This record gives sequence, structure tokens and C-alpha cells, in this order.
Amino acid sequence: MSDRNRLIYLPLGGAGEIGMNAYVYGVGEQGAERLILVDCGVSFPDMDGQPGVDLILPDIAWLEERADRLEGIFITHAHEDHVGALGHLWGRLRAPVYARNFTAIHARRKLEEAGHEPDQVRVVRAYPEVVEAGPFKVQFAPVSHSIPESSGLVIDTEHGRVVHSGDFKIDTNPMVGEPFDEAMWGEIAGKGVLAYICDSTNVFSRHEGRSESQLPEPITALIGRARGMMVATTFASNVARVKTLADAAVANGRSVCLLGRAMQRMIRASVEAGVLTDFPSTVSVEEARDIPRENLMLIVTGSQGERRAASAALSRGSYLGMELKEGDMFLFSSKTIPGNEVSVGRIQNALAEIGVEIVDEQSGFFHVSGHANRPDLEKMHDILRPRILVPNHGEFRHLREHARLATEKGMLGLVAPNGTMLELSGNAPAAVEYVEVARDYLDGSTRVGAYDGVIRDRMKLALNGLVIAALIVDEDDSLIEDAWVELRGLPDHLRNGHGSLTEMLEDELADLLPRLDRKITRDDDKIEEAVRRAIRQSVQAEIGKKPEVSVIISRLVAE
Repeated sequence: MSDRNRLIYLPLGGAGEIGMNAYVYGVGEQGAERLILVDCGVSFPDMDGQPGVDLILPDIAWLEERADRLEGIFITHAHEDHVGALGHLWGRLRAPVYARNFTAIHARRKLEEAGHEPDQVRVVRAYPEVVEAGPFKVQFAPVSHSIPESSGLVIDTEHGRVVHSGDFKIDTNPMVGEPFDEAMWGEIAGKGVLAYICDSTNVFSRHEGRSESQLPEPITALIGRARGMMVATTFASNVARVKTLADAAVANGRSVCLLGRAMQRMIRASVEAGVLTDFPSTVSVEEARDIPRENLMLIVTGSQGERRAASAALSRGSYLGMELKEGDMFLFSSKTIPGNEVSVGRIQNALAEIGVEIVDEQSGFFHVSGHANRPDLEKMHDILRPRILVPNHGEFRHLREHARLATEKGMLGLVAPNGTMLELSGNAPAAVEYVEVARDYLDGSTRVGAYDGVIRDRMKLALNGLVIAALIVDEDDSLIEDAWVELRGLPDHLRNGHGSLTEMLEDELADLLPRLDRKITRDDDKIEEAVRRAIRQSVQAEIGKKPEVSVIISRLVAE
């Protein structure tokens, strides 16, 4: 351990990927720094890479080992990729949580659902209120984003000021939430900014960002030409968009019904936090069933193709008694997140089969991003004038491009993917350490490590199928010829279409087992290996698959 005081930054999630945000800052003597955690989010699995997994959590093992030095957890906003892991991981960290009111409502619910005390979450007012957490002084600076009360963090330390952007865009009229305040950011820059840790999501989008306030007109016009029932889906957390859709429906004489628990929960939280004061009245799903189709608008969850959300259920037939018919219109007022294209496409194909007219961002101007495009990023660079820029909230290509842009503008651009510890203090800021970080999976109610092999084995079973073989060994270590075989996930017929694969394997084992040497039959592990090899070779030769094999050995014991 060195007695040299330093300022460090360590992403545990969110750098090299979009989602699962978790960033550590530390100040103090090397190896004894006092720490804060910014955000504690999740990512969502896909069936190709994480079959059966419910959520993906950041690997906080490094931070858990140093939890006694953790001064606080600061949540920038209430999106799941920033707050979704809080309930699952707080028990391993047990530090006070700081958030603005709207975000705190969701953070408290996360803790309560996980069995923790919700009063661990402390509500903080916006800039210039200061939270003192050990050697850190932290302020929540309002930013525009696609959810109310989003904030960047102004983190003051003895080494200088760090600005953590959070998710943001430049929008002077976001409809719900605070507009971009250039004067405030100029004031923050006035004391000098050592480092800017900045959202990189839209660094490749070279046109200026568009405002939420530009959407009501085209959406209202679209609903005006709908003839049957109108359905729209968007991110449930995009309260401004939900309000725009609802207002447009009312302007066209339609009643509004919200479908999906997440949608209803977000609207309730917005009203509770005081960020939403004039949302149109809505009807219950029971009332909606009695309203003529041409007078009804459903606003539903599931814009990203989630299998259990309202959009998917409607595409499969019905949801809570509501059913789509030919001539209805379905608006996707959202952008499909990379990786979700297949799921969204599946829903759209099912809707098209019914005869529903599908409208999305390819059809017209019905969505704006909640993230800063390249010109907006450059504007923030120019306002803050940081010495160092560290891109975050992006895949590797986003981080590299954002760092290159920073270098062109005279800043020191440092790329720090997950597990890369940067020292931001001193004369030569650079990567000083690499921490092994993976990811944890929430599998049902159990946390599974990425390297535990559980998901890998599940994928092997899904890809290759399973053969179960049961054998009996008598008192003399002789194998009884009649083995029992069962298949799972494999066709039970031979290549020529005649005969059973199960029976073929049982016959081959009946031939193999009596010929095994006594040295093998005395050892269950050796029996298992011999049977496994024989089954895999036979199945591959017959149907071209190398299945997983489970061998059950029962030994008879002499009385």
C-alpha cells in the first residue's frame, strides 16, 4: 500500500456495453480509498446467450470486499439499467442510497421488494444542494432524458471536480421534467472540470437531437386517420411520451386505457412525485371493453418485444379481454434497442398476420431519442471544457469514437471498459489497474455467476439434447445387460426413418456392458466414461448430434 493520495474511477458495468451501469469513484491513499458507487443497474438477457435467465447483474465482488469503505450509492435516474439491481445487491453493500424524489420512489420499491428497509434511500434536492459522503461532495444537476428527474452528478474532491453525465440529451422543452439549463452548466464549469464521464450512446448520430415537443403534432395527426382501435407502445418510463400519446388520443375523441403494470406504476409514481400534474383521465380495461373500437386508444407495454408484456399478448390473440382486429392501427413510438430486433419483428409479423396496420419510426416522425447526439455531446464538451473525457454508456465502438472526438477537441480521451481502473489525479492520468469483472445472473430467485457453468450447461442441453442411461451393477461388479435409455430434446427415430434411437442405444449398451473389463466395472467413474463415449459416438453417427449424457449407476448390495 502506498501513502499517495489519489482519485480513481472504476466501471463495473456500463462501459463496453449499453446497460448494467455501475461506476465506482475513490479518493484516498492507494489501496485505502473511500468509495462511492454511481448507479446500480441491470441488463436484460436474450435466449441465445442466456436461456432462462431473468436479469443480468453487475459483478460487484471487488466492491463487496471493500464495502466498509463505501460512503454511499448515488442513483442518477430511475431506468432499470441504472437502478434495477439495487434491491438484489444492496444487501452486499449496505450503504446509504441517494436519489432525487422520483428516482427515490422507485429505489425504495426495489429495496422493499427485496426485503430491505426502504428508508435507506434518502431524497436529495437538485443542484446546488450538496451531499457530503466522506471525501466527496456530490450534487444532482438536472438533465433532460426520457424519464423525469434525471441528473448528472457534480462530484467535488480534493483533486478536482468530476462531472458524471448520466443519461442525457439537450432538450429545451422536454414536455415533462426539467429543460436543459445552459446557464447552470456554465456555472458548474466555472470552477474548472478535471474529468467528464460522459454518455456515448449516440456518438455516431451526427444530426442535432430532436425535442420531445416536436412529437405531439405528427402523433395527433396519425391517430386522426386511424379508423379502428388505436394501440401505441413506448418505453413505460418515458412519461412525457405516454402523456403525448394520451393527449393526442383525447384530441381525437378517444378514451385512453393504460395496459401493463409498468406503465401504470410509472404514471402513479410521476403523479406522486409531482412531475406529472395534468395527465388525461383514463378508463379501466373493464370499461374499455364496452367502448367502440373507433373511440378507444390503448397505450401498452412491450415496445422491445418482451414476451410477457401487453404488446406480445395482444399480438398472440388477446390481453385482459382486449383483442386486435383487421383495420386496427399499432404505433411503435420507440427505437428498437440493438439485440431486440428479432423479438420486436416477431410481434410485428404476428400483428401483420391479423391485418393490423403497423407504424414505427421508419414510417415517420414518431420517436425522439433520450440520448445526446454528437452535436449535443460536443456542445457539452465546449461548455464544461474538461481536461479529461472518459466515455461511458456505450459499446466499445462508441467509447473509441467518443475518445477520438475528445482528443480532436484537445482533451485527454481515455477509454476505460469494465474493470479498467483509471487514476484521474496526478500529472499523467491513465489506467493503473485491471479488475476482473464478469456478470452475475438472476436465475429464478438465485444468483448465478457467469463462470459457474450453469448457463453454459443449459445452452449445451438446448443445443445438443440429453441422453439418460440407467445401469445396474450386481454384487460381483458385473453389469446387468438390460440398460434403460431415455432421450430429451432428440428425435427418437433413426436416420432411415425406421426404428427407434432409444432401442438402438439400449441394444448397443446390452452388447457393450458384458464386455467391459472388471477394472472398469469396479469404478463408477470409469463405467460412466465408457458409457458416455459409446452413446455420443453412436448418436453422432446416426443423427449427427453429440448429446449431453447423464449416466445413473445403481449397485446391488449383498445382504
